[in-house]
Amino acid sequence: MIDRMKFSSRNFLNSLNTCIKISSNFPILSAKDEKKLAIKLFQNGDLKAAKILILSHLRFVIHVAKNYSGYGLPQADLIQEGNIGLMKSVKKFNPYLGVRLISFAIHWIKSEIHEYVLRNWRIVKVATTKSQRKLFFNLRKTKKKLGWFNKKEISHVAQKLGVKNKDVIEMESRMSAKDVFFNNHTEDDDSQENVKNIYSIPFLKDQLSDFTYGIEKDNWKKHTKNKLNLALSCLDERSRDIIYSRWLDNNKKKNTLQDIAKIYGISAERVRQLEKNAMKKLRLTIKNI
Repeated sequence: MIDRMKFSSRNFLNSLNTCIKISSNFPILSAKDEKKLAIKLFQNGDLKAAKILILSHLRFVIHVAKNYSGYGLPQADLIQEGNIGLMKSVKKFNPYLGVRLISFAIHWIKSEIHEYVLRNWRIVKVATTKSQRKLFFNLRKTKKKLGWFNKKEISHVAQKLGVKNKDVIEMESRMSAKDVFFNNHTEDDDSQENVKNIYSIPFLKDQLSDFTYGIEKDNWKKHTKNKLNLALSCLDERSRDIIYSRWLDNNKKKNTLQDIAKIYGISAERVRQLEKNAMKKLRLTIKNI
């Protein structure tokens, strides 16, 4: 049976019908043939054996992908993602575990399709945690039986899926919401009016952020710093050094009056007087600038 299988290098995923038609041309392997090929791949890395295993299981990928048609995503893309999961499972399959390849591969196929659906179902990702993922793929199926949710039904779903009530409510609101665009311009509508409207698209405002306050604060800080530097330049060198050492040097501990007195060989009282006069001059200069 293995020898009679024919291979094709054509892009059979160009269309869904072509994919289904070609996948049906590859017969399902018997347990004996499957194990024989899997051992060749597992022990010797036989790529031809891997190819046969993959092609013979394409029909199963198509069957699984059909269960996700309700999410509004292209069926061919779902199949393509499922094929990636199938190839990963074939690479990791151990023929000595005593299970058929499809029993092992089904989890990989679903995992890849799940990731694709979550990435593309909405612009904003709707499920990030394990419980949210579980809800996303089970809530729709459960809701078909229950209709509109009430408190009792929410508790029933939460208990059935093993999650909290608030998780059910949050996921229900996410799934009910739709993506909203800032403008109504489409790729097919290139009128001059719509092109102009692109530059007047409304934006969402963050109520907790006020960047103008930050800019104003930075500008005021620069303004006061410039005024202080200009006022310091009007002082004599000793007075300027005292003010800087006492109040403006952030790189070391603030000098005391006694420390500065030792440097200049004067009394601490004299340093205090010089500091007082310098401060008075600074305030007067800054006020008049």
